[in-house]
Amino acid sequence: MSVRSLAVAAALFFTEPIACSSASPDAPGSASPASSTSPQATNATSEAVAYFAGGCFWGVEHFLEQIDGVLAVESGYMGGHVESPTYEQVSSQTSGHFETVRVRFDPARVSYEVIAKRFFEIHDPTQTDGQGPDLGPEYRSVVFYVTPEQQRVTETLIGKLEARQYDVATEVKPAERFWPAETYHQDYYARNGKTPYCHIPVNRFGD
Repeated sequence: MSVRSLAVAAALFFTEPIACSSASPDAPGSASPASSTSPQATNATSEAVAYFAGGCFWGVEHFLEQIDGVLAVESGYMGGHVESPTYEQVSSQTSGHFETVRVRFDPARVSYEVIAKRFFEIHDPTQTDGQGPDLGPEYRSVVFYVTPEQQRVTETLIGKLEARQYDVATEVKPAERFWPAETYHQDYYARNGKTPYCHIPVNRFGD
């Protein structure tokens, strides 16, 4: 039994654990979208965007899309050197990409700070080698900021966690080109009736 399988089996409080890599690459609509998106802070409709990487994108997407004011969350890849990457290329740990989600939100209804704070509460920002049983550089914790204000807010939140004795490993990087993941990765838990196996809300800020 692999290390990942042992870790998942030990997580008794999760039901029906499934690793990201278990999704079939031959699933309908599994082809990677041909187009990508360059990072932008807002668009003509005053919709804002943010990017987060914190382990398997299924779980990050699942929890962030529950926030009131979040319009859509999309799983994808960011930070690497391979154009139009496939899941298999990212999983090979040679593409340099992180499993990342793109969050589109209405800044009149929810602030970036609320979303970023939620991000830090649904994954373990102290883990350096992945997230939960998902180990590897593609699963590391990263906040990709679009604006200097997003960078400032993120670093302030990290400072608050460090003041509470968390040894934060989350990297803070400028956003790069976002490549949407294959169709079968989108809304994975909602479509399959599964439960996140390595993401769970934890009140890390004490409020």
